[in-house]
Amino acid sequence: MVLGMLRRRSEGDGEAGSGPEPAQGSLPQLPPGAGAVSCTVLDPFGQPLSGAEIVVSEAGSRRKAVSGSTDPYGSFFATLPPGSYVFALTAEGLQPLRASFSVEPGSTASLGLVQTRTAALKELPPPGTWLIDPPHTEIRFVARHVGMANVTGRFTRFQGGLRVADRMEDSQIEISMLAASIDTGNRTRDNHLRSADFLDIERYPYVHFASDRFVFRGGSRWTVQGSLTLHGVTRSVELETEYLGTVTGGYADELRCAARATAELHRDDFTLDYRRMLARGIAVVGPRIKLEIDIQAMYQTPTTPVPPE
Repeated sequence: MVLGMLRRRSEGDGEAGSGPEPAQGSLPQLPPGAGAVSCTVLDPFGQPLSGAEIVVSEAGSRRKAVSGSTDPYGSFFATLPPGSYVFALTAEGLQPLRASFSVEPGSTASLGLVQTRTAALKELPPPGTWLIDPPHTEIRFVARHVGMANVTGRFTRFQGGLRVADRMEDSQIEISMLAASIDTGNRTRDNHLRSADFLDIERYPYVHFASDRFVFRGGSRWTVQGSLTLHGVTRSVELETEYLGTVTGGYADELRCAARATAELHRDDFTLDYRRMLARGIAVVGPRIKLEIDIQAMYQTPTTPVPPE
């Protein structure tokens, strides 16, 4: 749910075609009249990069010819009809890369070692206290309803803030959600979710998250590690966070920062026993819940966030 802060790192353009070509003896045999393209993708530290997304499009028309991802050794190979193409590579936290190449019948166009670079960094928010702006923030969840359909809901009352430290990895975020404010658009279901079968709001009025650590993942990506307390149980949670930058705006030209975060929660971790409720004939949502957070925060003088009333 948090605002991942970005470390300043060097910028640069990715490079394709540098270094020796991959060994041709290991490449698959080509169909009659066809050609191919091959490459090995390296991360910014010169190590093979697996899972990089690659799209090859026809030059001029931009029509996609083939797509895929690099294997565990950073390699990519695709068979293509003869012609001119554009190679586009994307990977989380890295600069996009494009290169043009041509394919001849019976031959492989090797792009060699494709060196990637860390993505350009957005401007960091200044150190200090930032308070979450509820009208411009949404905390929602998605779950399966007895395995048949998605149930989408949100918490409508919450409060919290972020302390941005001089060293971004030392920053902290804390947020409290009023459990009774859960809203799925169905009054009967909402009352059931508030009951002792689920959130048990009489005993546990708040759902609370507090961060322990910010981990930089490259580019605008951070993992925010922390503790989530729900239904009286505290568990470790990781929020995969994309920092969206800062802007001056709003009714009073406030300085704002924004982020988007996701996490997967397991109901059994918080002693919400859906199997027991199914045995009792209670229609419930499934054991896995996806948490999605779009957040804006406003720069403040130093304060301490407090739970909502």
